[in-house]
Amino acid sequence: MHNVNNTIIALFVLTALSFVVSIAWTPLLTKFLYRHKLGKPTRNTAATPIFSSLHQSKEGTPTMGGVLIWGTTVVLAFIPWMLDRVFHIEFFHRFNFFTRAETLLPLGALVAASLVGLVDDFFNVRKIGSAVGGLRVRQRLLIYTLIAVIGGIWFVAKLDWTTLHVPFVGNFDIGWWYFPIFVFIIVATSLSVNEADGLDGLAGGIMLSMFAAFGAIAYVQGHYHLATLCGVIIGALLAFLWFNIHPARFFMGDTGAMGLGTLLGVVAMLTNTAFLLPIIGLLLVLESGSVLLQVTSKRLRHGKKIFLSSPLHHHFQAKGWPEPKVVMRFWIISGVSAAVGFIIFLIDLKLR
Repeated sequence: MHNVNNTIIALFVLTALSFVVSIAWTPLLTKFLYRHKLGKPTRNTAATPIFSSLHQSKEGTPTMGGVLIWGTTVVLAFIPWMLDRVFHIEFFHRFNFFTRAETLLPLGALVAASLVGLVDDFFNVRKIGSAVGGLRVRQRLLIYTLIAVIGGIWFVAKLDWTTLHVPFVGNFDIGWWYFPIFVFIIVATSLSVNEADGLDGLAGGIMLSMFAAFGAIAYVQGHYHLATLCGVIIGALLAFLWFNIHPARFFMGDTGAMGLGTLLGVVAMLTNTAFLLPIIGLLLVLESGSVLLQVTSKRLRHGKKIFLSSPLHHHFQAKGWPEPKVVMRFWIISGVSAAVGFIIFLIDLKLR
């Protein structure tokens, strides 16, 4: 009981500290972004008239705000780890959640994807690369896949992890088939979070619910360090949302969306709850699904669209919903779906 109480205390202390630290250095980040005019240009083409009209007011708002989230997370992972190794004091050891077994891979994936996203954001702002600036979709897909491949090799070759759990059915050792499934889930999750990052506060609120659900799952499973990592992400996300709600002071950008999406997929695989991911992340499924349906319809039906605009949040905007209403209702749906996913996890756990 004593150890459990200590892990709970450490988790909540680090979550709160993450929020405080993020809030504290946000003015420095904001000043830097505005001083160097790192505002994301709004796409304004004849091919996307509805999108362009809805987002003209956001022209010039700085991007790269996701640095706040992953930067704080890395600092709060590194400092307790370093203090623990140098001083070997129980107090520092209690707050050290950087371990090879639980958090090395997710933190590595977070940093790698975030740095790629940071470069993409910079290219986008400076209009380097594609016609509208930044990496092309195929280039992003290739990078997502590369990061996922490295993670998949780590899981299969290093951790000897080839088992998938199907709720209410059981565990299945699928051998090397685990590898392509891992890659698909990481890539799909990363792309989906990127699609959801389109309105003030939207992606941050959705991620908040999802990391809360997976953090709770990790804690119940006894993966306390992984749960603490999710808690630190939550604290930083809360601080980010403080400045990102409408009207946004800055945007998450690809450096946030790519990093958080990749991390989310890795956490789902580490907790062996990949089949709960579509439930906990229902809105990510709906957002990506709306894009796929829209593109397919336009190609097969000679330009005819299913939605006024895609992803799905833009469709509701085009129907006349105010931006905050779309975001708040999506937050509610995300919170409910995350709770449902966690309940299914608990019921499945009890029936094993």
